[in-house]
Amino acid sequence: MIELVKTFLAKNHSAFLLNKEPVESNIPNISINPEGIVPVIKALKEDKDLAFGFLNDLTAIDWMDKKDPRFEVVYLLKSFKSGNHTLIQIRVPVEEGEAIPSLTGVFKGANWPEREVYDLFGISFIGHPFMERIVLPDNFVGHPLRKDYPLEGPGQDYLIENLLQIHIDEDIAKES
Repeated sequence: MIELVKTFLAKNHSAFLLNKEPVESNIPNISINPEGIVPVIKALKEDKDLAFGFLNDLTAIDWMDKKDPRFEVVYLLKSFKSGNHTLIQIRVPVEEGEAIPSLTGVFKGANWPEREVYDLFGISFIGHPFMERIVLPDNFVGHPLRKDYPLEGPGQDYLIENLLQIHIDEDIAKES
């Protein structure tokens, strides 16, 4: 099935394909430009022969000091068309500080994983309906899944102080 996918993409979306070194993985993978993420995945989903209609996962990788660009967003798509439930990875390299298009218009289920990638890696998604933190508090400093994030964190006293102030304000409001 991967050869069918590669042929389909080379024929219809060759402008978005990247010639990157092969990634050692038990799941076939294809690298594409960030601007190609929506048209390529939409085409893979809507093609009757391929039918990659399920977004199995969406995450990111921090390649700090190992690859350029530093980040890669990885989409894991599944097709139920063949009896063996074919999986492919779509990999999108992302520069630090660069935003990539949101996939929420193609897969509504991309909403929370994109927010998680934003929260934990700091990668933004253009066109996302609600690009805010999902795991960590709004006032959390940094993105803890980046490899340059300090192991002990930046110090979380500001979180405790804010929580204490919230509870004090709630108690005062109850008394009034």
